[in-house]
Amino acid sequence: MIIGLSLAAALWAIGWANGASRNTRAAMVGVLMVAVIALHLVLPDGHPIRQNTGQEAALWIFVIVAGFVIWGYFSLLSWMRSRAQDSDGQAAQSPALSGPFSDKELDRYARHIVLREIGGAGQKVLKDASVLVIGAGGLGAPALQYLAAAGVGTIGVIDDDLVENSNLQRQVIHTDARIGMAKVQSAAEAMTSLNPNITVRPYQRRLTPDIATDLIADYDLVLDGSDNFDTRYLVNRACATAGVPLISAALTQWEGQISLYDPANGTPCYQCIFPQRPDLSLAPSCAEGGVLGPLPGVLGAMMAVEAVKALTCAGEGLRGRLLIYDALYGETRTIMTKPLADCPICG
Repeated sequence: MIIGLSLAAALWAIGWANGASRNTRAAMVGVLMVAVIALHLVLPDGHPIRQNTGQEAALWIFVIVAGFVIWGYFSLLSWMRSRAQDSDGQAAQSPALSGPFSDKELDRYARHIVLREIGGAGQKVLKDASVLVIGAGGLGAPALQYLAAAGVGTIGVIDDDLVENSNLQRQVIHTDARIGMAKVQSAAEAMTSLNPNITVRPYQRRLTPDIATDLIADYDLVLDGSDNFDTRYLVNRACATAGVPLISAALTQWEGQISLYDPANGTPCYQCIFPQRPDLSLAPSCAEGGVLGPLPGVLGAMMAVEAVKALTCAGEGLRGRLLIYDALYGETRTIMTKPLADCPICG
């Protein structure tokens, strides 16, 4: 057996030294293997040549079959790679990618474009999309950052607060140097610094009933990161009226929850799930009950994830499901939700 393999290696080396192609060298080794098998079939048992070449023809047949399998595998792999490179070249030249995106944008969003569930078409959807974020605080800060990084073309943010020192423990879009600045202006500065290819619309005012529906109707999706039930109910009512999907999240102390409300497409609205505001002792504000600094980051990032999924129709969103995250005990649970027949908003 060793002699036969040594001869095969020697033939391969001689062919390589003389500049023979890989297929030619493989053919030379194949002829040797066939010759060895023929000798095994012709010569009697115990013959010295058979003794020194493995004794049985079956062993060499196995070697040849294994060689063909390995050769076939690498040939198929090479073919698939060439097809992928051709596809990449065509995609780079296709109007779906080269038209709306600059080379810098293609490089920036490459990790999205190679995702099967998003791809170039999905990234184009994100670029053409408009998302309104209610609040530039703990939940809004990470959501705004990730929406900007993801390439959402138009991002509106409405908030009437100023950046305060106590915000910086969790509202990571703001900086110490911007204390006293309007939160929407601070957020806009951070987002455009991160991604100059997007449009940011800052609204430095409180969301009120007289503007809510008209403002929300200008957007494809709304993310509510407000910190009070009055605003949450107002946003829910305006979204239901305008037929705009709503991703709403809330948190307190160590726990947060998030869901997507889209009654126009059969889901409950926010008021179906929370028909009445809870007692203040059960849902204290961050100032009263405290809040873990990274917790808004977790929920805010989840909001951005669900926004990207909702816009690109990727995966399964949180329609009809309320996700609850308990940071203190590291637990996540999901509750199925249904519309209320007598809901005053969407019933």
